[in-house]
Amino acid sequence: MELALIGFAALLLLSFMGFPLGFTTLAVGVVGFAFTRDWNWHGTFTMLGQQVMETGANYGLSVIPLFILMGSFIHRSNISEDLFRAAYALVGYRKGGLAQATVLACAGFSAVSGSSLATAATMTKVAMPHMRKYGYADSLSSGVVAAGGTLGIMIPPSVPLIIYGLVAEEDIGKLFIAGTIPGLMLVLLFMLAVRAAVWRNPSLGAPGERMPRSERFAAYAKVWPVVALFLLVLGGIYAGAFTPTEASGIGAFGAAVFAVAKGHVRTWSVLIDILIDSCKTTAILFAVIFGALVFANFINLSGLPFDLLDIVEDYNMGPIGVIIFVCLVCVVLGMVFEAVGLLLLIVPVFLPTLSALGVDLIWFGIIMVVVVEMGLITPPIGMNVFTVRAVMPDIKLGHIFRGVTPFVIADIVALALIVVFPVIAVGLVGLLR
Repeated sequence: MELALIGFAALLLLSFMGFPLGFTTLAVGVVGFAFTRDWNWHGTFTMLGQQVMETGANYGLSVIPLFILMGSFIHRSNISEDLFRAAYALVGYRKGGLAQATVLACAGFSAVSGSSLATAATMTKVAMPHMRKYGYADSLSSGVVAAGGTLGIMIPPSVPLIIYGLVAEEDIGKLFIAGTIPGLMLVLLFMLAVRAAVWRNPSLGAPGERMPRSERFAAYAKVWPVVALFLLVLGGIYAGAFTPTEASGIGAFGAAVFAVAKGHVRTWSVLIDILIDSCKTTAILFAVIFGALVFANFINLSGLPFDLLDIVEDYNMGPIGVIIFVCLVCVVLGMVFEAVGLLLLIVPVFLPTLSALGVDLIWFGIIMVVVVEMGLITPPIGMNVFTVRAVMPDIKLGHIFRGVTPFVIADIVALALIVVFPVIAVGLVGLLR
C-alpha cells in the first residue's frame, strides 16, 4: 500500500505544479510499473504499447468522439442563447425565475456539449448579463451558473458515464438509462434550491418580465429540434432500436443537420474547424484515458485493491461504509481533477472491493457521478467556480462559493436519496433486464 500512496502523492504534486493530467498519470504509472518489475523497462514499455493499442482499438470507445462531435455541432449552432430564452419564457417571470431558467438552460446545453467547464463558461456569458439587468445578487447568479454546469455529467449522453462503463465493464446504454431519473431529480433540486434562496432573501432575485404568448411559442420552437434529437438518441437506446455507439453516430449526424439548417455551417472552412476542435478534445481525453489505465496497472501491481479489501474485512465496514469512504475521497480529489480523470483514477482502485461486496456497479456509477459533481463546486478548488471567476473577474471568489452553497446541499440531498433508495438509479434499468 505504501508504494501506491507514494504514487498518488507524486501524481498530486505534479498536478499542482501544472503538468497535464494525462502525461502525469502516464509518467507516474510507467515509473511505478517499472519499479514493481525490478526496473524491467522492456516489459514496462511492452505493457505501455499493448495498453495504448488495445484501448485505441476498442470499438466501444468510438462513442466518445462521436458524442464530442455532436456537442461541437450544437455548440457552433449558438444554441445557448436559444436555450436560455426558451427557459426564460417558461419560468423567467417568477421570483428567482432567471436563475431557474439558467438551471434549465445549463442542463440542456451541458447534456449536448459534454463538458461541465465549457457549459459554465458559455452560460456565464449568456445568463449573467440578463440576471444583472434585473438586479440579481452576484452570489446567486454566479453560483447557479457554476452549479448548473455540473448537470451535464449526469444527464445522458454523458461522457463520464461512458468512461465509467468502459472501466467497470458495465453496459453504457443501461448507465444512460440509470442516469435519466437522477439527472432530472438534480435539475428539480437545483430549481428548488433557487426557490429556497429567494424565499429566505427576496432581494437575491427579482422576477423577470412575462413574455407574450406568441414570443414564448417562438422561443420554444427554436429549441425543439435539439430536444427531439436528445429524445431520439436516448429513446432509441432505451427501446433497443440501436446501441450507444449507433446512437452517437445518429446524434452527430442530427446535430450536423441542425447546424446546417440554422445557417452556422455554410463553408468547408467552418466544417473543418468543427472537426479539428472535436479531434483536439478527443485527443486530450484519450491522453487522459491512456495515462490513467497505465497508472491503474501500476496500482493493481502494488496490491492496493487487495489491501483495501483486507481493511474492509478487518473493520467490518460493509458496502455502505465503503461507498461513503469512496465518496469522501472523491469529493477531496474532485477539487483538483476533472470528472473523467477522477473516475479513471478512483474506479479501478475500489472496483475489486466493491465487486467482492456484491455492490450493484450501475448504482455505484450514478453515485460516483453525483459525487464528482460536488467536487466541481466545493471549496477550496471547485473547478467550475474558478471557470466562472475567469469569465467574470469582477466577481469575488467568496461570493461565488457562497452562491454555490445551496446547490452543494442539493447535491448532498440527491446523493442521500440515491444511496437510501437505489431504485431512483436502477429502477428504469430493471425494466430492461
